[in-house]
Amino acid sequence: MQAEIITIGDEILIGQVVDTNSAFIAKELNKIGVSVYQITSVQDDKQHILKSLKEAQENANIIIITGGLGPTKDDITKHTLTEYFNDTLVQDEAVLKNIKTLWQEYVKQPLTQVNIDQALIPSKSIALMNRFGSAPGIWIKHQNKIFISLPGVPFEMKALIQNEVLPRLQKQFELPFILHKTLLTYGLGESMLAARIEDWEENLPNYIKLAYLPGLGKVRLRLSAKGKNEEKITKEVEKQIALVMPLIKDVFVGFEDEETSIEKKIGKRLVELNKTISVAESCTGGMIAKKITANAGASAYFKGGIVSYATEAKTGVLNISEELIKKHSVVSREVAQAMAKAVQQLFKTDFAIAVTGNAGPTKGDSDAEIGTVFIAIATPTQVFSEEFHLGNHRTKVIHKAVNKAFEMLQKEISKN
Repeated sequence: MQAEIITIGDEILIGQVVDTNSAFIAKELNKIGVSVYQITSVQDDKQHILKSLKEAQENANIIIITGGLGPTKDDITKHTLTEYFNDTLVQDEAVLKNIKTLWQEYVKQPLTQVNIDQALIPSKSIALMNRFGSAPGIWIKHQNKIFISLPGVPFEMKALIQNEVLPRLQKQFELPFILHKTLLTYGLGESMLAARIEDWEENLPNYIKLAYLPGLGKVRLRLSAKGKNEEKITKEVEKQIALVMPLIKDVFVGFEDEETSIEKKIGKRLVELNKTISVAESCTGGMIAKKITANAGASAYFKGGIVSYATEAKTGVLNISEELIKKHSVVSREVAQAMAKAVQQLFKTDFAIAVTGNAGPTKGDSDAEIGTVFIAIATPTQVFSEEFHLGNHRTKVIHKAVNKAFEMLQKEISKN
């Protein structure tokens, strides 16, 4: 069973708005056994939309459209659908009642004709009730294909997908079982990881596919299986994970589908150990602290951080010796370790991370080559550091440094 997603809006094509709707819809469809054949973004142009609908009908069983259902003149999706299906618009009384209720309870403004016209839908369609907005979803069955049109507003679209679209599709079609299992690894490049697991990969059953999804300092391994027998697929995927785990156990972090990131795993482990952490960041500019505090409950183990970006902040806030900086440079192993010990003492934590480096594009206060980063970890008993050379692209250097810091800390707390 295949679907095509069409997003409508000039704002997407000029880069003003990022199309997050398609990613959400694709993920939700996959959960119920529907594969996405293609995702297309088109202009607010009738001929362009008509052409896309025709092509999608040839490609897929399910066509889902988002955008262009608002009350203004540039919202032409509903009228274009009416033309495509040689239909007419009729007023849906249930939708109109919903619009009136929304205006009475929340909008508190006079209901205009353009708002009332939101209750118009193609006569051959079924209205999908939008409890969070005035534009209903539209469901049309045509030549054994299902066409679904949804508002482009993300929270309205998401509610309609979950409450209306998915249940209807599950009733309409006999869908296969699709299973994805994604393993997160840190600290080993894609090619080296592939070499490690080459024999295992070659012996995977033909209905299980492996995809490498590399990032900065990390690689995700996604196993995908599809078929009618859920029990068989689940058991075989678990068997293959058990076979590959001894090959990657030193770099394995967790499973993405369990919403496990390395910082979440670190947080969980710190809570188990009843330990705390603080950070001192220079070239990473607070990104480590941001990733830690993005997780609910981080206050149980994260006590605080210092963004000592300039040399003056290192000497003035962290009390790093000027003599130490002059002797070894602000980007050095010695300064990184001093930063880690200083922030550990400042916040009275068990562990601390410190990062100092030269992300570029200029060398700044140090003569260290661009891409040079020193990361230090302070523990209850010692402080240690590593030197990294992370390239010459500023953004990559910063993100790689963040990932390396978490990787180092993860290895250290896993010893306990």
